[in-house]
Amino acid sequence: MAKIHFKYGAMNSGKTDTLIKTAYNYEERGLNVVVIKPEIDTKGGTTITARGGHSREVDILADRELDLRHEIGKRKLISCILVDEAQFLTPDQISQLYSVAKEDDISVICYGLRTDFRTQLFPGSQRLFEVADNIEKLPTMCFCGSQAEFNTRKVNGNYIFTGDQVAIDGEDEVEYDSLCGSCYTKEGGSI
Repeated sequence: MAKIHFKYGAMNSGKTDTLIKTAYNYEERGLNVVVIKPEIDTKGGTTITARGGHSREVDILADRELDLRHEIGKRKLISCILVDEAQFLTPDQISQLYSVAKEDDISVICYGLRTDFRTQLFPGSQRLFEVADNIEKLPTMCFCGSQAEFNTRKVNGNYIFTGDQVAIDGEDEVEYDSLCGSCYTKEGGSI
């Protein structure tokens, strides 16, 4: 029986790098993968790009209404589904991926953030914590040297802790950092 995996970490923990390497490893062995990215992540268009510069075209650009199981079912001989930015999928889409693993016997590996810059779970991440067979944290470091736990949003170079859950980095002077709990609260965030 195939499993659904959730590999999560704060910003800059290497999630996309790991996805790209995983896809390469499958394909090097002659196995087919399908790479999915939520359409709401407009950065890169139909490409996912890791901080180290590696990139890959996605096979499915998923809008919030797309039935992922139906879309995946149009493809043949799939060994693994790889999802970048899984936190942006809807809970229903995560349930569809669960069905892909359990009923269609195709492994699913989702990569994404646990929480937003306000320390609130993303709906897609919450659903993954509820149904994933395996959950793995990918660590990254805070500027102080401690392990980073929280994502922070900066607008025009200043940390902010209010606003919409989603604002894609690289647009309108928005950027993100990952901080440990101590640095997060020192910058003005509350838990």
